[in-house]
Amino acid sequence: AASKLEISMPAVVEVEVGDTARLECNFYIPENASYTYIDWFYVDRSNRQVRLYHVTASGVLEDDTDYKKRLSLGQDKALSISSVTVQDARTFVCQVGAGSYGVGENSTELSVYKAPKTPEIEPNSGGISVHSSDSPEIAKCVSKNSFPPPNITWHKNGEQLHAQENQVTIQSTLTRESSGLYTVSSTLYAPVTRQDRLSSFHCTVHYWLRGHRRALQSRGVKVNIFYPAEHLKLQVVSSSALVKEGDNVTLVCEADGNPPPVFSFFKKNLNEWQDLSSLAEPDSGVLNLLDVNKSSSGTYKCQSLDLDDMSQKEEAVDLVVNYIEGVHVKMEPSSTLREGDSVTLSCDAHSPVGLKYQWRDEKGRKLVEGSQLFLSNLTFETSNTFSCKVMAPSVPGLEQSKKVSVAVEGKPRIVAISAPLYVRQDEVINLTCKAIAFPRPTLQWSINGTAHEYVDNQHIASNLTVRVSHDLLQAGARCRVSNKLGVSEKHIHLLDQKSKAESQGVIIVAIIVAILVVAVLGAVIYFLHKKGKIPCGRAGKQDITKPEARKDKIVVEVKSDKLSEEAGLLQGANGEKRAAADQ
Repeated sequence: AASKLEISMPAVVEVEVGDTARLECNFYIPENASYTYIDWFYVDRSNRQVRLYHVTASGVLEDDTDYKKRLSLGQDKALSISSVTVQDARTFVCQVGAGSYGVGENSTELSVYKAPKTPEIEPNSGGISVHSSDSPEIAKCVSKNSFPPPNITWHKNGEQLHAQENQVTIQSTLTRESSGLYTVSSTLYAPVTRQDRLSSFHCTVHYWLRGHRRALQSRGVKVNIFYPAEHLKLQVVSSSALVKEGDNVTLVCEADGNPPPVFSFFKKNLNEWQDLSSLAEPDSGVLNLLDVNKSSSGTYKCQSLDLDDMSQKEEAVDLVVNYIEGVHVKMEPSSTLREGDSVTLSCDAHSPVGLKYQWRDEKGRKLVEGSQLFLSNLTFETSNTFSCKVMAPSVPGLEQSKKVSVAVEGKPRIVAISAPLYVRQDEVINLTCKAIAFPRPTLQWSINGTAHEYVDNQHIASNLTVRVSHDLLQAGARCRVSNKLGVSEKHIHLLDQKSKAESQGVIIVAIIVAILVVAVLGAVIYFLHKKGKIPCGRAGKQDITKPEARKDKIVVEVKSDKLSEEAGLLQGANGEKRAAADQ
């Protein structure tokens, strides 16, 4: 057992700003004697002890200090300080008086800390040139509200940077706020290269907490690096692999410098370069060529100018525009064509690529593959417009067409005319006459009336409205069609409606008489058969030249099978007449 007064206290107590600190004072008095007093002190900046509490058996006395209202004393005489601030970071002393055993004391260092916030990093907002002579500012890092002051380090692509003469420079600034907390600012200066366009920079703040080193890392940032172009690329962009006339083509010029250089476009004409920069999109390196044709083919050049070091680069590309030109149709023979003739149509064109030919009619129907179309035994109806379609199989969509008209000449031919009409006098009627001919014919009527004429290619038609007169009934109408090659005409007969009615009556009477004659004849034949005058059977014939036959007898030669058939018809259709004959 110890023979003297002993006091034990933790050497250091750590507490975060705003929390409550508890400082324990454990003491031992020999023979379990009681303490006479316990005093708590703090050591000020002048290294003077200022009393906080005086504890005796009769009570507790709290001195009037800046700590008043923030102090409390536990039953074990431990000192508690609430709402700790950074100013509380000092030494606290516990002193115990034990009568004859003397006076003893010990102390605890109160360590106050405040963990910093995540550091804030801001990269250079302007951009840095690789040609900078001095080490430019890369980024700035700030750590706020920490205690005690932290330390800041810089990292590039995960590796820590260290200050090096004429290379890396790190400048730090420490600021104590009114709250007693610290703000640390650090700025990184370093030269850059082209490869740094991909580099990531971040800062890390380091601080101590409860005896351990801690760290907080900022976000990573990239810096805008200015560097000249090393490579220039010019390419042709089109909707199809092979460019054809009528396409829209875009020339795209790209450089790997930053910022992008100034682009200029040129086209080679003979030995000179034509400046096309005014046609390009501003500050884009894009030149649009709309509806290209044969003359658009040639060599194009893109030139770049780097404003950082005024260096220039250029690149050229050849543009080939595929085309079809000179589509021509030849007709053999080239002389005037007449009905019955034959003709050959030949199609030809020029192109830098292979061509394929196809003939179609005016309705777009394919007639034949190949450059020639043969037409034989021509007629007016053959007259038509034919189209030669020229295609380039190796360049999809490249095609042209040429139309040719085949005209067959001949004298007019009337193809339709009004049939004979039954009309009444003073009736208004329409007469029609249609003809086909080439050259275009004229159509005339032999009578006066109101005519409406229609022409369609080689066809001509006329509708004549006329009032029927006595003379028209007698003479009819005549349609006459003529051109320089001849004349065709046809006559239209007009029949009186009365004559039609009378003729119909005569026909009816004739039919009735014919029926009566057949009925009487049938009755006579049947009567003779009944009397046995006409033999039937296989010997179904009677020779009317035999002498024993009387001249007043009626002899008729018929087939036996037809006789029975006719008798049946007469019996079914004329039953009453046959009964009268039997009588």
